[in-house]
Amino acid sequence: MDSPILEPSLYTVKAVLILDNDGDRLYAKYYDDTYPTVKEQKAFEKNIFNKTHRTDSEIALLEGLTVVYKSNIDLFFYVIGSSHENELMLMAVLNCLFDSLSQRLRKNVERRALLGNMEGLFLAVDEIVDGGVILESDPQQVVHRVALRGDDVPLTEQTVTQVLQSAKEQIKWSLLR
Repeated sequence: MDSPILEPSLYTVKAVLILDNDGDRLYAKYYDDTYPTVKEQKAFEKNIFNKTHRTDSEIALLEGLTVVYKSNIDLFFYVIGSSHENELMLMAVLNCLFDSLSQRLRKNVERRALLGNMEGLFLAVDEIVDGGVILESDPQQVVHRVALRGDDVPLTEQTVTQVLQSAKEQIKWSLLR
């Protein structure tokens, strides 16, 4: 009874999901073809939500995948990897995403605040995971990089709120140095 030795891979994350209290998708990014169509993805998301929304645990095995998750107020955060992935690695990605969003949203991680800052969410996920490869697990670094990338938008194309937010972040970072 030999267990097959799996080759190590950098492609750790299969998907990052954020669902609301009803199990509806707010954000989903799949990094492989496990669920190639939107219909299959939504069915998987409903299944995962039904299995996890009433439990207090943080890890589940579902459909041959390792799922780590966290809930907060009216949001459910999921990071999904293959069944042989290290749960601690997936949990590091989940915690980094949650902590980064918490800092960006000033600890107001709820549906309404998240929908108002979707660009920040997209940038944060892109800083943490690229193509399934984990790039960063330090939320401070992610928040800093997202703030810098947000500054790339020309001043004439920014809203007053974006300009003020950018100025506040620059002042904060200059004080921390």
